[in-house]
Amino acid sequence: MPRSPGPAEERHGVPLSSLDDELFDGAGATKRDLVDHVEAAADRLLPELAGRPLTVVRVRPGQRPFVQKNLPASAPPWVAVREVWSEASHRTVRYPLVEDVRTLVWLAGQRAVELHPTVLDGEGRASRLVLDLDPPEGAGADAVVAAARLVRAALDDAGLASAVKTSGAKGLHVVVPVRGLAVEDAAAATRALAARAERLGPEVATTAYLLADRGGRVFLDPTRAGGGTLACAWSPRVRPGTPVSWPLGWDDLDGWAPGHPSLHEAAALLVGRVAGEDPWRAALPDPQAVPATLVAEGRTI
Repeated sequence: MPRSPGPAEERHGVPLSSLDDELFDGAGATKRDLVDHVEAAADRLLPELAGRPLTVVRVRPGQRPFVQKNLPASAPPWVAVREVWSEASHRTVRYPLVEDVRTLVWLAGQRAVELHPTVLDGEGRASRLVLDLDPPEGAGADAVVAAARLVRAALDDAGLASAVKTSGAKGLHVVVPVRGLAVEDAAAATRALAARAERLGPEVATTAYLLADRGGRVFLDPTRAGGGTLACAWSPRVRPGTPVSWPLGWDDLDGWAPGHPSLHEAAALLVGRVAGEDPWRAALPDPQAVPATLVAEGRTI
């Protein structure tokens, strides 16, 4: 029999129900834990989300996770919206914008577990280059860390500073804030950086798009650049144990274990070691100019 939704609660004016139900199968966390997390991390999440059209991954009880871009018609009228024309689907997509804690809480109440803002700024230009490091099945953290260091070396050689965070799954994200670039230029620069990192350690990393061609190496995925989206720092992921995408210092990579911190571990960290701090904001360098030579190199790939 279906579980009773239980008495509704209210936070920030948002009615919430079924808070003590498991978030999804294998989550090891409840819907209440998700709401608690977005409240506790709001000061960190809001700078990552403000002004950026948002795609979410939701989980309904007993169903598979699904990606949602369009804000549902049932959304409260106070949820901000950005309408964007999609060439791929030939329609206007009504993306939610997260400008306040109330919207974060409402999304959590909808079981929007993952938060994937675009990497574009408000004018449709790329504000970040991103390399998503995706390890092969069965690879340990050491392989991903080795690939991340190749990427950092390629960035250093190009005169670009970066920050690194966990993907919240089994990989890492290397993020490079840049001064607004055309989407095509950002994609080209990211392809060039991936190719340079691959050349530094072809036995460790690859840019091969097809899984069969990767040969057990870490895939340096450049497709998050430009018009793509990225699970932001502090976002939970729909994975066993509900891990959270978490900032790491470049000197802390050796201590990283995939799948950590979990939602429960993150709760302890947010009131403990990183209480009152935003290590992701502190780690992100100021936006930088991307060398024209890097863009030109990427256009040939």
